[in-house]
Amino acid sequence: MEHLQQAIVSLIDTYGYLGLFVGLALGNMAVPVGTEVILPVAGGLTATGHLSNLWLTIGIAMAGELTGNTAGYAIGRFGGVPVIERYGKYVHFTHDRLMGVHRFFERWGTFAVFICRFLPVLRGVVSIPAGIAEMNLAHFYLWTFFGSLIFCSGLILIGNALGAHLDTVLPLLHRGAYLLLGVAVVAVIAAVVILRLRRRPARADS
Repeated sequence: MEHLQQAIVSLIDTYGYLGLFVGLALGNMAVPVGTEVILPVAGGLTATGHLSNLWLTIGIAMAGELTGNTAGYAIGRFGGVPVIERYGKYVHFTHDRLMGVHRFFERWGTFAVFICRFLPVLRGVVSIPAGIAEMNLAHFYLWTFFGSLIFCSGLILIGNALGAHLDTVLPLLHRGAYLLLGVAVVAVIAAVVILRLRRRPARADS
């Protein structure tokens, strides 16, 4: 996996935004490229001038994420479980892991797509079971967009702030990226749960 990450980073360094787009698209089609490393690197390359504009970097990253998730959804929708059982082993996406994501969907509904944008491994494969379940496309794209916007913007901005010092702290960032963003998503989930609990008594009184 580390060799694949290095290849994608080299691709971004050589081909700029095209490499970033390809890397993010692959990372959201179950290919284990390590988007939590690619994104801060893209931010660092923007700070050093290898990539021209911070907001364009975020926009291209978002385009790559949405393209990869669209392809993953199509794979799940039109290929179904047989595709996972036949080819999933090549990207470490087993039938048991698929069932785990399915149970996650049963618990959280379409909001699971948003949560999975911040979870290691699951963020790269969640679109496939969403397609298998024939999830409503409007809900799928809504949660994918907002989750990816937070994830991509957060890590690119961190990488951009670190700039030339990115190589020194990247190993620590690799381990801590999901922890930092996980705190954010837990806060969002807690807010949603609190709002739902507050609404229930109001409905009962009416």
